[in-house]
Amino acid sequence: MIVEIKEVELTKLKTEIKNIFKELSDVDIGTIIEMALSDHTSFSEIQMQYGLKEDQVKELMRKNLKKGSYRSWRKRVKTFSDRREFYK
Repeated sequence: MIVEIKEVELTKLKTEIKNIFKELSDVDIGTIIEMALSDHTSFSEIQMQYGLKEDQVKELMRKNLKKGSYRSWRKRVKTFSDRREFYK
């Protein structure tokens, strides 16, 4: 029962993410990627400007970066977030 509910929620989230990505222009996607790659821009700033939550930004990055680039970015964000409370 719980597994079924989580699967339904996951499906809804994936659909929501796809719909949001369709609404973004190539320029918007490029800007979001640039902001996410910047060490000076937090996820909350991206959310305020574009309405994307942290998980949605990660998904956008995963879909638009090469696999190695995505992994490097996630590692860097995680490393800095461990050191700084408010990083990303």
